[in-house]
Amino acid sequence: MDITVLIFLSSGLFLGWSLGANDAANVFGTAVGTRMIRFTTAAAVCSLFIVIGAVVSGSGAAQTLGRLGSVNALAGSFMVALSAALTVYWMTKAGLPVSTTQAIVGAIIGWNLFSESTTNMDTLFKILITWIACPVLAGLIAVVLFKATSAILRRARFHLLRLDAYTRVALILAGAFGSYSLGANNIANVMGVFVPVASFADFNVGGLFTLTSVQQLFLLGAIAIGVGVFTYSKKVMLTVGADLLPLSPVAAWVVVISHSIVLFLFASEGLENILAQAGLPTIPLVPVSSSQAVVGAVVGIGLMKGGKLVRWRTVGNIGLGWVTTPVISATVCFVALFFLQNVFNQQVYREVHYGLSATALERLEARGIGGRRFDDLVGREFPSAFRFSDALDDRSSLSRAAKAAVLELAEIAPVRIDAVRLAGLEPTWLTAGQIAALSALSGRSFPYKWMVAEALARQSGEWKRREDTPVNKLANKRLLRKLEFVYRTFKAED
Repeated sequence: MDITVLIFLSSGLFLGWSLGANDAANVFGTAVGTRMIRFTTAAAVCSLFIVIGAVVSGSGAAQTLGRLGSVNALAGSFMVALSAALTVYWMTKAGLPVSTTQAIVGAIIGWNLFSESTTNMDTLFKILITWIACPVLAGLIAVVLFKATSAILRRARFHLLRLDAYTRVALILAGAFGSYSLGANNIANVMGVFVPVASFADFNVGGLFTLTSVQQLFLLGAIAIGVGVFTYSKKVMLTVGADLLPLSPVAAWVVVISHSIVLFLFASEGLENILAQAGLPTIPLVPVSSSQAVVGAVVGIGLMKGGKLVRWRTVGNIGLGWVTTPVISATVCFVALFFLQNVFNQQVYREVHYGLSATALERLEARGIGGRRFDDLVGREFPSAFRFSDALDDRSSLSRAAKAAVLELAEIAPVRIDAVRLAGLEPTWLTAGQIAALSALSGRSFPYKWMVAEALARQSGEWKRREDTPVNKLANKRLLRKLEFVYRTFKAED
């Protein structure tokens, strides 16, 4: 691995440190704030399970964040992560539990604006909805759990010392679950922007298991989160644990477990698979805000008790931090990218060109999009998505979905199925049949991604997209991830 790559990864590690310093409060803040768990114990448990969650289950939410904007240059990824990290650090220094999700989303949008790339509005809307749903859902879960737990304890009539011991164990277990969920859900914020541009070789550990390139990135990020937990999280833990609402030990446990459930719901590919197999609507795998979840749970309990004990001024300050975080992060990223490109002469983005081919126009007409309105665009090339979108708008008013379809077919992304890279593939994630289909295309070049997908589908049914039913949804999602792997692996050199 080139030392330059490791240097650029440092901003992701800084963001991981900032996340650990800030978001550990959301897992153990109430336990430490109520003096039920010592800080050192909380930090050790938190760090361990964050690493496990990030490596084992971190890929689901990372895919959604990648669709918001595809940062395609290492220096650009560095600045996106650094801008988010600085924003989180400033907020943490002020003692406010802000959202790293909001910081990284704002930074990605800043990169999109600077590079004239389009922001996937469907993905952005999905993320924005979770910013509202996350604290509300956590609050509702907290109210139900608090009432159920209180009723059980009234019937059990434990001795105070035994209740105290049980509560401490329950807080540690809940914190472990919460840390796992935090790592699984929020590692996408830390290392997600590096996935397309910083590839490690797969690493076999003693013949027992293999760490993929992505898992190695997530492991580095998770270790950085753990360092942040140990070195700088205590102040924010006390803010969440004591400043929002005076909490009993039982209420502290309810807050932690409610927050953990919400993060798990939005990160679990296993749960998504169960729901899809049952034909039920699935929960989107989105990196949600752990800060919003824990604050929502605390406020939910406070409202259940009448709301008088909630320190609304503190809630207001936290809410203001949530609103300003993405704006600050986007602004910092945009300005910093300008300096990195023009002062330090770093390539912060690679131009992605767009152009309609005659074949693409036929496919658009088959879908009822375009007709003869775009004939004059065939053969022309545009240096960015913004400029191509402007050309489309000059000729027709398209719906958001229709414009997305045109952009997908027009993105020029040369792919060459190289024999040397083919020889390095093993039937682990890709099946033997899928590798055989790739081998049949050896030596061929394609100017568009969709042409690669169609050529593979013609070679093997294992590359064909299935009818989009609830049961097939996950199969199609896995197929898309495998295709993205193919595009990255066989991307034609500039």
